[in-house]
Amino acid sequence: MATLIPALIVMGVSGCGKSSVGEAIVRYSGGMLIEGDQYHPAENIAKMSAGIPLDDDDRAGWLARLGEVLAAAVAAGEHPVMPCSALKRQYRERLRYAVPGLGFVFLELSREVAGQRVSNRPGHFMPASLIDSQFATLEPPNGEPQTLVLDATLPIDRLGQLTAEWWRHPQPHVRRA
Repeated sequence: MATLIPALIVMGVSGCGKSSVGEAIVRYSGGMLIEGDQYHPAENIAKMSAGIPLDDDDRAGWLARLGEVLAAAVAAGEHPVMPCSALKRQYRERLRYAVPGLGFVFLELSREVAGQRVSNRPGHFMPASLIDSQFATLEPPNGEPQTLVLDATLPIDRLGQLTAEWWRHPQPHVRRA
């Protein structure tokens, strides 16, 4: 796969479909999925499971680890797709520092739809009670380089297709409904 973007982060609030869309992107792009949530330390998962939002300090080690994992995959010749909330610009900048040219796919979603989706998601550590904190933390990546903004209510398969197409022929900042 020839691309100017070595790896992708599928970002957004909880419930936007990051993991499902990441899987669809991999199907259409030939990339490899690396689930960002798997790298949360036990303390972060316990905190979120208890309904306590993470702060910048909680996320610092997690983001450093994600950057290492992404950089290693790219160095090995892989094309990783990583679902990761990446809610703040400073988090995205840390990841961009680890992997220059990193692309972001922002799955935009309303608070109401996110709440419904998270409430109906069995077995996940992130409770619906944390949706408001996710939106309070979110700094949309408007105008940021190598960023595709998509409506998260589109069918997952379509989101995967749109992203794979953009990844093959990237443009600096694109918004598609």
